[in-house]
Amino acid sequence: MSQNTPSSSSSDRPTPKKSWCRIPDIYAVLFIFIALAAIATHFVPAGQFERVPGPNGRITIDPNSYEQIASSPVGIVDFMLAIPNGLMSAGEVVFFTFMIGGMFMVLRRTGIIEIGVDKLTRRFARQNLLTIPVLMTVFALIATVIGTQELALVYVPVILPLMIALRFDSVTAAAVALCATTVGFTTGVLNPINTGLGQQLSDLPLYSGYGLRVVAFVVMLAAAIFFVMRYARMVHQTPSLSLLSSDTSESEKRSLYQHADNSPALIASARQKLAAIATFAFFAVLVYGVLQQGWFMMEMAGLFIIMGIVVGLIAGLDTDEICAGFNQGFRDVLVGAMIAGVARGVAVMLEDGHIMDTLVFGLGNLVGGLPTLLSAIGMFFAQLGFNFIVPSGSGQALVTMPLMAPLSDIIGVTRQTAVLAFQLGDGIGNILYPTSGYFMATLALAGVPWQKWVKFFFPLFCVWIAIALGFLIFAQATQWTG
Repeated sequence: MSQNTPSSSSSDRPTPKKSWCRIPDIYAVLFIFIALAAIATHFVPAGQFERVPGPNGRITIDPNSYEQIASSPVGIVDFMLAIPNGLMSAGEVVFFTFMIGGMFMVLRRTGIIEIGVDKLTRRFARQNLLTIPVLMTVFALIATVIGTQELALVYVPVILPLMIALRFDSVTAAAVALCATTVGFTTGVLNPINTGLGQQLSDLPLYSGYGLRVVAFVVMLAAAIFFVMRYARMVHQTPSLSLLSSDTSESEKRSLYQHADNSPALIASARQKLAAIATFAFFAVLVYGVLQQGWFMMEMAGLFIIMGIVVGLIAGLDTDEICAGFNQGFRDVLVGAMIAGVARGVAVMLEDGHIMDTLVFGLGNLVGGLPTLLSAIGMFFAQLGFNFIVPSGSGQALVTMPLMAPLSDIIGVTRQTAVLAFQLGDGIGNILYPTSGYFMATLALAGVPWQKWVKFFFPLFCVWIAIALGFLIFAQATQWTG
């Protein structure tokens, strides 16, 4: 006897509603920006500044040398090569992302990360929220002294297991590393990358005006800590409110690092103890190399390769297990490494079309046409906008400050204020714009999609802009000279 039961055809299923506020996939966003940059080369006049030697042998621009040149809009072939050339241009970031991902996967296979996380979790079980201001303060202080914002790439894999074990999420781990290093880098109390180079290009005494920058450091860091702790507390109390609550990889992390309160403590073997000591020794070498030898991504990547091999062997892994660990780590960060390279395609289009210098020249003229009271604010937004194209702090300084420094004399802004506008405009956007290679790689290591990060970070981004404008208005009103 047949039953007339309703069929479960696709036509009977509810159609999910499309959200018009949904942020597109990051690849789509970047492709659109590359296409817009290519189109702009057909309408924006080509131009160039003369390049001259700058501080410490760096190449900078002559602000009085801008001239228009023959138009050279990018063609179909140039557009087709934008992403491959972007990957080649961002090769340092791409390679570093692969190496750090592979190295940390090898460390996970040794078991020392789980053991360390277990001990720290038990130590901070009753004071889990206090780990956030402590870590953020340390990371911010390091960044404001040595100016290496890219250290967030190192911090995230280290603290991610701890944040998960303490009942937070991957967004919290990314925020602790990215927001703290950005505050330190942006305010740059003794930062040689933005403060030091910016002041050298502006003919100011090195690290002068540090008092106001210290106040800015404290205020911006306090805002960041409050914001991150508020989110972390919410996730700890109600895990379903996490931005990654439905993410499969997040569930896997929780099952791996979160244990019942009455679970037995993990005990390290003799070989694991030796491996842990070797790991700390390698990180000591890393700190020495960065501070004393000027190491950057390539040197750190090379050290991570050796670190993964040596620590793995000490812990008892055989060569096949070490290679498998590197391969798995490479796969885990593949998307982030690719995004870091694809993002570079925007600048490649502007450079191939020779309109990068035209944009800089136009921004200078735009700021120069503002009323005196708004000039410092105009400089800030000009730097914030240009940071989308050139997310490198030193690169942005070498291109914009030779123009902004003499312009500030004409429009009634002190050069110290012009440097502050550059610092604030350069730093804040580094962890919002998808064209920032190290930032996108850090999100990949944390397992946080860019769209989710934007939902989390954008309110703090607006607060930081308000703080920046407050300091610039004060500097302009007092004609701050440091």
